[in-house]
Amino acid sequence: MAVASTVPSRLDSLASDKDAKALQFIEEMTRNVDSVQQRVLREILSRNAETEYLKRFGLNGATDRETFKSRIPVAGYENIQPDVQRVANGDNSGTSGGERKLLPTIHEETDRRQLLYSLLMPVINLYVPGLDKGKGLYFLFVKASTKTPGGILARPTLTSYYNSDQFKTHRYDPFNVYTSPNEAILCTDSFQSMYAQMLCGLVTRDEVLRVGAVFASGLLRAIHFLKPTGKSWLVTSRTEH
Repeated sequence: MAVASTVPSRLDSLASDKDAKALQFIEEMTRNVDSVQQRVLREILSRNAETEYLKRFGLNGATDRETFKSRIPVAGYENIQPDVQRVANGDNSGTSGGERKLLPTIHEETDRRQLLYSLLMPVINLYVPGLDKGKGLYFLFVKASTKTPGGILARPTLTSYYNSDQFKTHRYDPFNVYTSPNEAILCTDSFQSMYAQMLCGLVTRDEVLRVGAVFASGLLRAIHFLKPTGKSWLVTSRTEH
């Protein structure tokens, strides 16, 4: 299936080559969605041809979409949960006992996630130019990591990403200059992390052009955090001047 181009003609006149490359990537991936999806499916099935899960349904190394659809059933988490738990337990039997859902991942997933994030600002910059001139006050949080009975590290998706080298040592990007240092973001004490991020935003408030959070709940947490301490922040702000 081919789709018409949705990228504005301004693409040709963008000042940033990096923006142009990101937008061109989006164009290439969405121009022939069907063929791209088939290619990705082939890569996934080829890489995992010898896994117990695919062998269970008799895929026998096939990588085409028709065979995949006819052999592999549509599954919910409850269907794969026993297999995931086996991996978490070091291939021992066990159940989750109502705990958080565990989803196995691979290193390349972090690369894909970073690629996805890198495509956001070039699109926004088409319609709201100049956002690369200041800093972003983004409320980003992590949670403490745990280990499964099999000794495998388990943590929420965003916590895993913020702790990755891709996030902590990423190349300079004017669209992703945060007011908060990594140490404030990676603090597992949610109160201390919020306080530090608020303080950093306050100190560099004249440079802030964007305020946000991955989830709306992050902004709500920031608002609620300010309620009992609003006056002290106001005093601090005036003192800074």
